[in-house]
Amino acid sequence: MSIRSINPTNGEVLQSYEPLTLEETTKAVDAAHDGFTKWRQTGFPERKKLMLKLASSLREHQEEYAKLISLEMGKRLEEAMGEIEYCAHISEFYANGAEEFLADQPMDIEDADVYIQYAPKGPLLGVMPWNFPFYQVIRFATPNIMAGNTCLVKHSGNVPQCAKAIGDLFDACGFPQGVFTNLLIPSEFVPTIIENKKIVGASLTGSEGAGASVAGLAGKNLKPSVLELGGNDAFIVLDDADLKRTVKMAVKGRMVNNGQSCVASKRFIVVESLAKEFIAAFKKSVEAMKLGDPLDEKTQLGPLSSEEAAKRLEEQVKKTVDAGATVVTGGKRPDSDELKHGAFYLPTILTDVTPDMPSFDEELFGPVATIYVVKDEAEAIKLANHSSFGLGGSVFTKDLERGQKVAEQIDTGMVFINQPTQSQAELPFGGTKNSGYGRELSHLGIMEFINKKLIHLGKKE
Repeated sequence: MSIRSINPTNGEVLQSYEPLTLEETTKAVDAAHDGFTKWRQTGFPERKKLMLKLASSLREHQEEYAKLISLEMGKRLEEAMGEIEYCAHISEFYANGAEEFLADQPMDIEDADVYIQYAPKGPLLGVMPWNFPFYQVIRFATPNIMAGNTCLVKHSGNVPQCAKAIGDLFDACGFPQGVFTNLLIPSEFVPTIIENKKIVGASLTGSEGAGASVAGLAGKNLKPSVLELGGNDAFIVLDDADLKRTVKMAVKGRMVNNGQSCVASKRFIVVESLAKEFIAAFKKSVEAMKLGDPLDEKTQLGPLSSEEAAKRLEEQVKKTVDAGATVVTGGKRPDSDELKHGAFYLPTILTDVTPDMPSFDEELFGPVATIYVVKDEAEAIKLANHSSFGLGGSVFTKDLERGQKVAEQIDTGMVFINQPTQSQAELPFGGTKNSGYGRELSHLGIMEFINKKLIHLGKKE
């Protein structure tokens, strides 16, 4: 079956590709292994030169790549341009920092010379999602390639053009054969790749189910894995928050990437003294958003990534409303002639959601916000931690010390004060509980698939 690229704005089929056969996939793994034996011998200056060229090429083709993202998965062009720039920054970060991050570490041992060498392990498989089609791949590939590993990427089936463009980019920048490989394959091939003895580890960004599958296969084959899975981030509004700014951040935090971000703000936990004003202002803001073509600069909210995604979100909301939740605004697909052929969903606010309702502990991957009203700070913390997920979160208050104390009690991988959760090359990114394990970005991100090898030079005479 061919892999199709479909424009979610209008349902148009853009391209169709024939996937690799299993035999071709195995040959690609062999090539990545052969490439590793040579790539690991290169020095940091050589790797750095190629990675900086990749960063420069990303910027040179920024508009071309951004338009491809918008056409293939519906991201607004402005956000897509930002994604490509961020990819260039990450590439530069690891190009310039890898040698320092992986420098030999002397051990303070009496009467002996001992150090830790940070050595590459080998070919890695990355299973990547569609919501940030360039960023997710660059986040996985650049640190590992700078460390001396090689990378094979099985990208999401609905962004094959982005996947191909990334593979072509690495080739055009002069990376040797096998260092980066785009695998245009069905998901059914993933277990075979992980079980291949030449693959030394796997990284996945995606759903809980996919993560559990990859982790199980990796564990069974005694291979390390990194998982960045779903999120249900709490956005806590304390009674002393700056309401005007907080609402602005709430809209930004929920509607980024058309609501399709693992670290988007999803559960808005508001102390009751501000709840009425917050809900009214939030409602007014999202109802004013203009839905439309992501290539149109006037558009503020584009389509979901696919018709399937829109239907799934529609069903989740319906089940929750049928169970007794209140729709403050939205709660359905738009019915205008302009939008009815695309994968659009109206910006939505739900209230009165209780723990027994379907969406209470599910990730709503789209422009749907759930608002919970609590009596005080303690109840806000308790509700924030009442989740199977633990990726990010945020706390809004004028008192920074108070916000810090609350943040330290939130059981997630990341908490931000007075801003929604965000990604930054210099900062570690990852979660806990059902949101996965391991860290990407920062100096920690380059350490996940490294052999921390002890070298003991013997006792001093």
